[in-house]
Amino acid sequence: MNEGAVDRSFGGTLSSDSRSRLNRLMVQLEKWNPAINLVAAGSLADAWQRHIADSAQVFTHLPARARTWLDLGTGGGFPGLVVAILAKEKAPDLRVELVESDQRKCVFLQTVARSLDLPVIITCSRIEALLPRGANVISARALAHMEQLCRYCLPHLAPGGLCLFLKGSSVGAELAEAKKSFNFNFKLFPSETDSTGILVQISDLTHV
Repeated sequence: MNEGAVDRSFGGTLSSDSRSRLNRLMVQLEKWNPAINLVAAGSLADAWQRHIADSAQVFTHLPARARTWLDLGTGGGFPGLVVAILAKEKAPDLRVELVESDQRKCVFLQTVARSLDLPVIITCSRIEALLPRGANVISARALAHMEQLCRYCLPHLAPGGLCLFLKGSSVGAELAEAKKSFNFNFKLFPSETDSTGILVQISDLTHV
């Protein structure tokens, strides 16, 4: 386990319980991945850096008063399951919901959540079919372009809510395109795990 990478991304030292849960998540990911392609097979060799630590950095942007976190298109659990693991230690009152449309991936998420004793909600549904969630934080990783992400998130944000998106080097063009349809403020943070990656924080999201 690359403990240093996770600690740097998280911004602190994790407990042995959290480390154990992250390790067990990785074991399950490696076990299930050949059958249902949870992540790119080539990324498993460096999964601590590319998936665990990459997801851990998102949790550091949790607002102090946030009570609900919605992760869209969770896939293999990133960042959603990592957020849930960190929240169990650092923000036990945070309600975490993971949304995934692929039934097989939902089974994986449910299996891991049970085995790790995570109080997380797994919703197997297309995003478009969700009723409004009123979330304080919405996250997404490798899901869609910025305009579509804004379209997905707007119905589910609580007043004052934030969106946190892990994006690549094309984020500037994506933001400019999204600005044609949406008003929002944004902050960009260099990725802790990828020299070309950017963590985008969106606030005050409304339609144009």
